[in-house]
Amino acid sequence: MDETSRPHLVVLTGAGISAESGIQTFRAADGLWADHPIEEVATPEAWARNPERVLRFYDARRTQVRRARPNAAHKALAQLEREGFRVSIITQNIDDLHERAGSRQVVHLHGEILKARSSVDERMRYPLPRGGIALGDVCDKGSQLRPDVVWFGEAVPRFDDALELVAEADLLLVVGTSLAVMPAASLLDEAPLATPRVLVDPEASELTTAGVNGLALPAGEGVPLLTRHWRREGRLWLPETVFG
Repeated sequence: MDETSRPHLVVLTGAGISAESGIQTFRAADGLWADHPIEEVATPEAWARNPERVLRFYDARRTQVRRARPNAAHKALAQLEREGFRVSIITQNIDDLHERAGSRQVVHLHGEILKARSSVDERMRYPLPRGGIALGDVCDKGSQLRPDVVWFGEAVPRFDDALELVAEADLLLVVGTSLAVMPAASLLDEAPLATPRVLVDPEASELTTAGVNGLALPAGEGVPLLTRHWRREGRLWLPETVFG
């Protein structure tokens, strides 16, 4: 079967899937913003005022990401792809846990923390296999390197790529996100009308809207539950034993 003719699972993941790997979220009561106001570490203005503080903040996040390991949800999605399903992942997360689990088609909406990029040319990106970014580290154009993340107030450069994927989804799976961050939250409305939509989140019953099937489980339980059904049947569907 041709790659493009196979049913296409498009997955939108948020902070909840990475939290189960021990990566601190921004929005929880004890999350990152509790000690680090957005205005101080995650805006272009913060970078202009105090780049050293911004670099320290993201260096700490980078250390946390390197210590984390993919969990059952990441692994289940990668296994589905290995068994011949067409799986594309759109993630709001800046970690590399999907890739480390084995997923090959991953679009990072908000950038990748294990990369640096030029502060004058966003096309110039540099992997960070170890260490972080210091003041004085420059790109090939001589400009200071910054974290390869999308700050509040900045455009989301890969949003059009995400729109294209969602538009061709045969099933849209949303995992571990409150659907509160725009423009990512709007992607749920961009899938074809006939495309089933599933939200896996412990608070799914409160977050789901009309036309969305909720599965109120943590990512590490809900995603493997679904992928086991799909692998066993060899197709994407909404199993009655899960959704009734």
